[in-house]
Amino acid sequence: MIEESELILNPDGTIFHLHLLPEQVADRVILVGDPGRVKMVSSMFDSTEMMVSNREFVTATGSYHGNRFTVISTGIGTDNVDIVMNELDALVNIDLARREIKPEHRSLQLVRIGTTGGLQRDIPVNSWIVSRCSVGFDGMLAFYANRKDYCDLDFEDALKQYISWPEDFPSPYVVYGAERLLKKLDKAPFVQGVNISAPGFYGPQGRILRLGLAIPELNTQLEKFRYQGMRITNYEMESSAIYGLSRMLGHEAVTVCLMIANRQVKSANEEYHREMETMVREVLNQLTF
Repeated sequence: MIEESELILNPDGTIFHLHLLPEQVADRVILVGDPGRVKMVSSMFDSTEMMVSNREFVTATGSYHGNRFTVISTGIGTDNVDIVMNELDALVNIDLARREIKPEHRSLQLVRIGTTGGLQRDIPVNSWIVSRCSVGFDGMLAFYANRKDYCDLDFEDALKQYISWPEDFPSPYVVYGAERLLKKLDKAPFVQGVNISAPGFYGPQGRILRLGLAIPELNTQLEKFRYQGMRITNYEMESSAIYGLSRMLGHEAVTVCLMIANRQVKSANEEYHREMETMVREVLNQLTF
């Protein structure tokens, strides 16, 4: 039995942060960072069953072309993703009334849709980047047992050696997306790549305002790094936790991001919302096959 201090429920029986009941979660889940994007995604549904809001976590469940979808906002960062992933899994794999793990496992398909900054000069702004794998700079996965069983340790070692990774930094971890979902998005105009999940927007992504950087040349090194034919294509802030916890918990996950800025050539598209809507609809179409 899972103690009340470990699995916190609200008086109405919903799970603590998401304020959801088990029956409100579909097998196909879209994860977005921005709470406002939930309304945009759910507006494409043929019908909507419900919408729930608590803090930065907004959820809507409905139907798209005969398929049931849930869309949830995570907010920014892997710390928020830790909450969302664990509570989603608890909703579908723990009997909340008995506080016991269910004997039959239910697997979710999770697709993060977000924005990103590019790290390769030849990938233009407005590209749709699908993350074959994610490199976590946040250190979050190390708090869970057996994380090395789910990560590409050789990739991690190669990256740390190439960059001369500082000992006082969190050790980067590398986790792959779900092959079945990657295949659904392995076609033009989608571009497959490798993302970095950074633990911040400014210094951790090489931005300088008033504070200097511990590794000033990091973005240049990331641009040049290669591992088994793969290259690092973009920065974002959530995928490593989504990929890592999905694999550990027995779910499938993939990330698709609209590149709204290219960090290397210093170009950006601040009016990206229409392109985002086009990408979201195409992702939904591909997921229904």
